[in-house]
Amino acid sequence: MRRSRATSNVAIGLALGAAALFLTMALSAPKVEEAGNASAAAPTSEEPQPPPGPPAWMRPLDPGERPPQFVLFSFDGAGSDSHWKRILPLAKKSNAHVTGFLTGLYLVPSAERSRYTGPGHHPGASSVGFGGSAADIETRIANLHTALADGHEIGTHYNGHFCAGSEPSVGKWTTAQWNSELDQFFRFVREAPGLDLPDGTVRGGRTPCLEGKRDALLPAMRSHGLVYDSSTTSGALTWPSQVDGVWEFPMPAVTVTALGKRVIMMDYNLWYSMNGAKEEPEKAGQFTEWTVGAYFRAYDAALAGNRAPLVVGNHFNDWNGGAFSTAVETFMGEVCTRPETVCATYSEVIEWMGLQDPATLAALAEQPTPRP
Repeated sequence: MRRSRATSNVAIGLALGAAALFLTMALSAPKVEEAGNASAAAPTSEEPQPPPGPPAWMRPLDPGERPPQFVLFSFDGAGSDSHWKRILPLAKKSNAHVTGFLTGLYLVPSAERSRYTGPGHHPGASSVGFGGSAADIETRIANLHTALADGHEIGTHYNGHFCAGSEPSVGKWTTAQWNSELDQFFRFVREAPGLDLPDGTVRGGRTPCLEGKRDALLPAMRSHGLVYDSSTTSGALTWPSQVDGVWEFPMPAVTVTALGKRVIMMDYNLWYSMNGAKEEPEKAGQFTEWTVGAYFRAYDAALAGNRAPLVVGNHFNDWNGGAFSTAVETFMGEVCTRPETVCATYSEVIEWMGLQDPATLAALAEQPTPRP
């Protein structure tokens, strides 16, 4: 049957219109294959990400360059949940790494205290107690894992904390007795349920009350793979030095301006210098102010002087209304974000020193030592 010209024109027009509509839809449709390819090329949250590289300061110094001002925050005991819950977020916010010197007995349930025999003492004796309940220890272990995952360091504060007066005190121990103490510390670490501290994680420590004969202690430390100690004191700001194969990080003395006298820069020593270590919480604000001032006095002297790493010793205690915990937290929040300042662990400082030319380290050690 013949179509009229008008009918043919309508048919052609409809065909052209349909083709145009199809072309428009094709151009506006999503490119499924290309989108799929782009999605496959982009990394997903499930893909393993490369580990972060070393911080920018972890490198050899350039000729004539001054070292960073290292600040080493360390906490004896390292057992308190409330203190970890304050320090961990503050350190993350301040880009700080800290060191917790763990008392081994805090991994031993109080009901199992007879598992420990301090050198020269009867089984179950301790000057600082034990770990409490199984739930207490579970919480403590979770905090230790979080600390390690955040880049902090765990060292040893040994076990029974037998200072002078609790005889035989650590100040009188022989190398054999120190070996016994460390054997038990590492056994408690291995046997703590769920605690994962691989061999080599604990690399140094601090003795109770800063006591102990070096010629007796250091051989025991070396035999247990420990490479640093932070139990000695110094009247000036000095660079770490190796003694019998162990790096010594001395704790400095600092002038407390309000008292007009020099004090070892550890919280208990500062407290004792202020009021004989009596609980006077009404003076907490004043003691915090004096302590923060002493910290900055030492920091400023090191920064302008030989840049010796500044050791800040503290405990997980709320002595005198929390005056000293508040002071160290205030100082950490302010100093760790300052230019040319690195709040690091002992092992990180040792790693940094290992990257330097020995002549550079020798020159730093020979600089005048400030007495803040």
